[in-house]
Amino acid sequence: MKSGYVAVIGRANAGKSTLINVMVGEKVSIVSPKPQTTRDRILGVLTEDEYQIVFVDTPGIYKARNALTDMMMRTTETSAKSVDYILYVVDGHDGIDEEEFTLIEKYKALGIPMAIAYTKIDIMPKENIPLDMAKFADAGLDLDVFPVSARKGKNVRELKAFLVEQMPEGERVFEDDIVSDKSERFMLAEIMREKILLKFDKEIPHGIAIVVHTFNRNENGVYEVSLDIVCERANHKAILIGKQGKAIKEVSSFARQDMEKFLQAKVFLTTYVKVKEDWRDRPSLMKEYGYEDLKG
Repeated sequence: MKSGYVAVIGRANAGKSTLINVMVGEKVSIVSPKPQTTRDRILGVLTEDEYQIVFVDTPGIYKARNALTDMMMRTTETSAKSVDYILYVVDGHDGIDEEEFTLIEKYKALGIPMAIAYTKIDIMPKENIPLDMAKFADAGLDLDVFPVSARKGKNVRELKAFLVEQMPEGERVFEDDIVSDKSERFMLAEIMREKILLKFDKEIPHGIAIVVHTFNRNENGVYEVSLDIVCERANHKAILIGKQGKAIKEVSSFARQDMEKFLQAKVFLTTYVKVKEDWRDRPSLMKEYGYEDLKG
């Protein structure tokens, strides 16, 4: 059978996580319209009778501003060097510039087989697509390019079939019913962070960490979950809580609904907001909150 790893790499907010979720058929990574949504290397596992592809979702590429984002960029670099194939994702809606071509050349130079997923074609002028395809040709990039829409499912099947053909012969890495390497506890924390990313603007969502303290299933089948939302400033805490606790109640309600869908059971969720100043530049706190450098 065919079996291998595909690193999905690209600039921040290019649509990497959405594309992986669609190809795997399950939500293995959170999504939002903001950069820095994906912080960890997350594996999404697609298993069929004749093949297994392990997609490696990586943090978006952008300039590091603190110890956390510096670690995220190292995670992306390490992931790109330890796979069978690279799928570089380009945001077609935003267009292509010289910096994009420089990044593509950088990863192509690793010597690992690579293709381009040109995403979001459902929300861009159709006449831009052939113009951008011509840019790839003019740049002299000898790479297969797949215009796709993950939201609409357009050309995703063709991309998936292509990737299957690129995989080496091998055995399954994961059991058939595994869709991600991440734990349920991790996914609950990510669901909470996703809702905060969607509700709050600007810097506040990027300066938060989620720490799950309690994750128990009671005899009646209800999950008891308690977690901390850690932010960097006292004024951020005030915004997260909102007037008379309205904001935190609202975001917690949205998160609980998604947690129940994920766990297929009722959830009793308790949330606390705490302040740890500049935790993104404090390695000991980063480690405590689950952010560590990827070692190979």
